[in-house]
Amino acid sequence: MDDKIKKELYAEVLEILIEHLRKRNDVQNIELMNLSGFCRNCLSKWYVTAAEKRNLDIEYEDAREIIYGMPYADWKKKYQTEATKEQLIKLNKID
Repeated sequence: MDDKIKKELYAEVLEILIEHLRKRNDVQNIELMNLSGFCRNCLSKWYVTAAEKRNLDIEYEDAREIIYGMPYADWKKKYQTEATKEQLIKLNKID
């Protein structure tokens, strides 16, 4: 498989993952971090980094809106719940 096709497949998979996470707004970022070591905010940071490599200026908050499908503040108000003590303990053990 050549690199062009490989990158096209990666792009499609990422689009599917982002759409999946938008639909699964019941899944909290802390749960994603504790389980997989990344979350929607990580995807947003990676988006900014990828843009910078191409000399594109994309602000973090704009990248968050792309990943979340709405402004982060709106998503947080609508869907984010208080982290449990157990979740915070587990998150703080990751590093």
